[in-house]
Amino acid sequence: MSQRSRLNLIVVQALVASLIFILMGRLFYLQVADSKKYQDAALSIQSRDVVTPAVRGAITDSSGVPMVIDRPGMVITVDRSVIDKQADKGSAVLSSVAKLLGLNLADVYQSTRLCGELPTTSRTGCWNGTRYQPIPVTRTATEAQALKILENSDTYPGIDAQPYPVRSYPSLAGENGAHVLGYVGSVTEADLADTSHQYYRNEVIGKSGLEYQYNKYLTGKPGVKTVIVNRTEAITQESQNTKPISGDNLVTNLDARLQAATEGALATSVRSARSMGYKADSGAAIVMDVKTGKVLAIASYPTYDPTMWEKGLTPQQAKDLFSASAGAPALSRPLQGEYAPGSTFKAISIVAASHAGYNLHGSYDCPATVQIGNRVFKNFETNPMGMIPMQKAIAVSCDTVWYNIAYTQWVKDGGLSPKSGLHDYFFKAAAGFALGKKTGIDLPGELAGRLPDRAWKEAYYQANKNFYCNFQSRAKKSDLTPYLIAIAKENCVDGNVIRAGDAVNFSIGQGDTLMTPLQMAQVYSAIANGGTFYQPQVARAIVKPDGTVVKEFKPIITGHTPTSASDIAFLHSALRDVVTSGTAAPVFGPNYPVLVAGKTGTAQVLGTDANGRAKDDTSWFASFAPVNNPQYAVVVVVSQGGFGASVAAPAVKTIYNAIYGVTGSTLDPKKALFPNGLPSKLPTIDPRVVTLKKP
Repeated sequence: MSQRSRLNLIVVQALVASLIFILMGRLFYLQVADSKKYQDAALSIQSRDVVTPAVRGAITDSSGVPMVIDRPGMVITVDRSVIDKQADKGSAVLSSVAKLLGLNLADVYQSTRLCGELPTTSRTGCWNGTRYQPIPVTRTATEAQALKILENSDTYPGIDAQPYPVRSYPSLAGENGAHVLGYVGSVTEADLADTSHQYYRNEVIGKSGLEYQYNKYLTGKPGVKTVIVNRTEAITQESQNTKPISGDNLVTNLDARLQAATEGALATSVRSARSMGYKADSGAAIVMDVKTGKVLAIASYPTYDPTMWEKGLTPQQAKDLFSASAGAPALSRPLQGEYAPGSTFKAISIVAASHAGYNLHGSYDCPATVQIGNRVFKNFETNPMGMIPMQKAIAVSCDTVWYNIAYTQWVKDGGLSPKSGLHDYFFKAAAGFALGKKTGIDLPGELAGRLPDRAWKEAYYQANKNFYCNFQSRAKKSDLTPYLIAIAKENCVDGNVIRAGDAVNFSIGQGDTLMTPLQMAQVYSAIANGGTFYQPQVARAIVKPDGTVVKEFKPIITGHTPTSASDIAFLHSALRDVVTSGTAAPVFGPNYPVLVAGKTGTAQVLGTDANGRAKDDTSWFASFAPVNNPQYAVVVVVSQGGFGASVAAPAVKTIYNAIYGVTGSTLDPKKALFPNGLPSKLPTIDPRVVTLKKP
């Protein structure tokens, strides 16, 4: 062998040796130095979490009466990762399960489909999780049904039955409370991706109402047993095993008896309006403590049966919750219903007039009509009343007094060419009463209403200018009337200008102004208590199962109205006259034993329904009592309900009857809900009551 060949061989041998050395070093690193990391990774791939749901905290009223509790139930689940491997994709199994449980097969099929598997228009009731987590088809299975599934696993592959806490609504006082209490549902992929929470796939969490708002307290901590399995899914060892920790209880400011009475009064007012020929499609009612902002009752119409969540929604039920034909019962009208306030707004207009220098104790002309430009604005019933005191103008709800005042102020501010240093008394008074702002109630989904001041007008114009200026090419053919075309042309040129009609309509709560019933309750609470805004609060305290108080919610002052003591005193007197000698007098009568002060409102609504029928007026009554020492604010509104005095006011009276125990013209302390005042101490919650032992 030549010297050169020997040298090449040595080089190759050295290269091979170095490669072997590197390989051995890498093997040492992987198997010894970094073995822990890969052991953990391997274990995690083979680990399985068995989650035991925690008992969710109860929701009670202010006296400790349970309104929402957990009770033992039985859940039947479908494992898509198993049934999808069958030749028929699990059709036979699902059919057997549906028959056993007495469910509609189409509903069972729909509820076990991933939302992404279905067309966008047919996703109602679909499963928004993954195919690898158990999909519940019912949570109210009987013991016999569960045993049949467990004992016949070959007949029901991929189907499981497990004990499961079911959210229950005892309705011990006959209350519904669906919108305020809310509901729970399974976690979604979005919930699991939220790094601020640590959820497990088979947990349930709050989805709306108080259940959502206070979920972090109510939910507790599930028990988790992590086991390690081999390739045959046999358990080889147990990694961790923690027991579930029950959630905390939520004590509310609600009174279950008052909630039931308020819901009943609202439903009766809707039926009454319909009997008069009005559509009466929705409504709301609220009772607040004017001294603290505590929400004592809050009702929405139409509502739905909250027990449907116990059984699990069918696709049709899920669709009906948001169906316009069903009245969209899922919407919370107290928070999400936005209505023109009508004459209830005149309480704010009083403050605007006072700031503008008008004598509230003077007399003003109440003609049948007022002509502004080329338009005639009519009094509500087109009846002239001559010169009347301002207090009477509020009592009998004269509109033309406000047309004249608002128009005069609009002219002083420059009319169509506004001056610098605008007074804008009406807009500023409304802003001072927090119109256009959320109240901050501790419930999700609140809307802000609308304050159509100059800033809003400009923003709205910029957003719609292109439509106005191209109206004939962009509008529906049915809207191409000479009148609407002329309006569009006018708006195209100067749709951002506050016109005289805008100003006078605003002064009586019409035009573009919108308020939620909750905002109205806050406004009248502030008038009642002397001018302080309290944040409406439903929650009163968070209490552990052992009785330890975690958190107590104190009253929160959010602002003050732009009113003087003399303005408040005038409003108290004038609003009292509404009840004793004005528009609400026929409802309450001279001998009604509760000193109620309030204001009727009948707000006109433009447009037509889907069937082409002109929309009916919105019926309002906003009030507080007793006027000499206000404690409660009660507001009722019925959309398309007609006159405020005929529909909303009787409902308010019914609620006061319940609060004070009114029988005829006398007070019966034995029937009063709060004969000793509102509860001042937190109730003692018996754990045997808030967690039922039997389904």
